[in-house]
Amino acid sequence: MSTMSTQTATPELRLWILEQAQAGHSPDAVLQAMQQSGWDEDVALAALEQTLEDFLASRVHPSPQPSVPAQPAQTAQRPPAVPVPEPDLAQSPATLRLPDGQVVRVVVSMRDPRVVVFADLLTDEECVALRQLAAPRLARSETVDNTTGGSEVNAARTSAGMFFGRGETALIARIEQRIAALLRWPVENGEGLQVLHYRPGAEYKPHYDYFDPAQPGSATILQRGGQRVGTLVVYLNTPEAGGGTIFPDVQLEVAPVQGHAVFFSYDCAHPGTRSLHGGAPVIAGEKWVATKWLRERRFD
Repeated sequence: MSTMSTQTATPELRLWILEQAQAGHSPDAVLQAMQQSGWDEDVALAALEQTLEDFLASRVHPSPQPSVPAQPAQTAQRPPAVPVPEPDLAQSPATLRLPDGQVVRVVVSMRDPRVVVFADLLTDEECVALRQLAAPRLARSETVDNTTGGSEVNAARTSAGMFFGRGETALIARIEQRIAALLRWPVENGEGLQVLHYRPGAEYKPHYDYFDPAQPGSATILQRGGQRVGTLVVYLNTPEAGGGTIFPDVQLEVAPVQGHAVFFSYDCAHPGTRSLHGGAPVIAGEKWVATKWLRERRFD
């Protein structure tokens, strides 16, 4: 089903297209990545053609006005790196035994961007219990409003979700302790666990999880725990089709499998981290995930 009536080529999308072209990716490869991310072919093609035409025109007829609108932090020089969560993979282990006895398998480990896929982070029973706890509290998902520091409904995010308070139940506390041990990052530096539910057709278009320091609302957000530096997405069920986690910059798609998880980190608020990611549309069935965002400092 075409979503052209609801999709708009945003400044962020045009900037991303330009970055891919400047990195040497062919127009066909960029178009394919956009379609895999859930963009309608007509919208993607029009955005691609217009962005490249504007860029070429600016090279021939330079103008003091930028041809591709962009957020300041997205085009600024890359800031200094900060410490990030990191699992103990120095010896390339196939499995990691955590303090609570859970044995987690390492499926994929990528360095640039830093992406690690784990299997068996949660048991089937824990996945079912989380879904049951979250279901009565689901509401339309919102995204951070960079202007005010609050939150807002965004057309790019078509799931339903809810947040648990940190340590809200014994189950939540156990999972948070397990995540902290796996990623070697303090429990208190994590935001509350968020559970999301995606029905057929629902998706979350490519985005960054860090907060753009140039946006007026970011100062308020960053007062609580500093910048986000890592994300862990845990799959609470296995959809019939679709619903993978995509990383367009590196053409990677992680399949959603119950109990598995994908972790990625970003050591500064800059596209150079190549942490652009999204939730591909669910084609059949439904998708449940639990997301843990990790901050630089204690998050209260």
